[in-house]
Amino acid sequence: MTDFLQIIDHLTSEEKLVQKTAQQFTEKEILPNIRKQFRDGIFPKEIMQKFGKLGFLGVTIPEKYGGAEMSNIAYGLICQELEAGDSAMRSAVSVQGSLVMFPIFSFGSEEQKQKWLPKLATGEAIGCYGLTEPDYGSDPVNLITRAKKTDNGYILNGAKMWITNAPICDVAVVWAKTDDGVIRGFLVEKGFLGFSAPEMTGKLSLRASITGELVFDDVFVPEENLLPNVEGLKGPLSCLTQARYGIAWGVIGAARAVYESSVRYSKERIQFGKPIASKQIVQEKLVWMLSEITKAQLLALQIGQMKDAGKSNFAHISMGKRNNVWMARECCKLAREIHGANGILDEYPVMRHLMNIESVFTYEGTHDMHTLILGEQITGISAFR
Repeated sequence: MTDFLQIIDHLTSEEKLVQKTAQQFTEKEILPNIRKQFRDGIFPKEIMQKFGKLGFLGVTIPEKYGGAEMSNIAYGLICQELEAGDSAMRSAVSVQGSLVMFPIFSFGSEEQKQKWLPKLATGEAIGCYGLTEPDYGSDPVNLITRAKKTDNGYILNGAKMWITNAPICDVAVVWAKTDDGVIRGFLVEKGFLGFSAPEMTGKLSLRASITGELVFDDVFVPEENLLPNVEGLKGPLSCLTQARYGIAWGVIGAARAVYESSVRYSKERIQFGKPIASKQIVQEKLVWMLSEITKAQLLALQIGQMKDAGKSNFAHISMGKRNNVWMARECCKLAREIHGANGILDEYPVMRHLMNIESVFTYEGTHDMHTLILGEQITGISAFR
């Protein structure tokens, strides 16, 4: 496992154990199956309960509600090891923990916490997160989905798309505007009349992840399913900050996987009587990859330590997401060059990770949006409008 600067020395004994457990799980449960799952476009739903048994779901949630109550660094390490297998597996954990369990824990009533968190922590229940709409992704202020107040609840109308786990979800955390134009969160349950979640097909990326739409056609949501403790953009954006943090760690795993494959391949591939690893241009690519992976590891570790100390903010995490996803994307490109024509075969992990990273580069805030977030932090001037 690539760790050039021995960053593992900065981890606690519990965090080291968590990383080893996640690494072994990936080697045993993910890597032997992922080629076929990616080819066939299948998400193995049963893996959610396996994640739950190991405490991978709701890592930082208190044990009182079924969570593992571990550090943010432990959560990041899990994301890193799972994404070394495939981004789809990290996405499933990220959505369940950061986008579903986090808002229920942070903004939900005690009854909502007791009802949902233990089942989500074991993987018995699967959640999804409904913010992105067909016409509004990076501009959630203008979302169209509406929640009209009625007797004992709300009537939801609208649609969401690009929703991970939508077709298999038991509960969806949905953000909609109420009559007064305020964004509120709702727990929309499977089986609610007028609620459907059709699968989106034709993806060439994250093929081992199931993606769908959320469609609300006069869906009645009872009052007790409103998240009572948050209003406005603070709710959805704080959830995205949680998810982006996991991504900043996770993509290191993808970069590490293609780098390690490139080292092996370059030593084995003989051209002109010598392994291509002996060529200066190949060595330069490997050195660049290792250097950038190492810097990304240090960045993720520092942000994780700040997060555990309560000192991190959304801009720190934007820097982590922006830099580390870009780094992983560039590593995948270089790995494809090193592997030559063989790089497009799924015998090697390179093309699969490259295609996956194209989605990760866009979701949870595009590279450009994170650039503007950091630009505003630097200058004090918003460039969004």
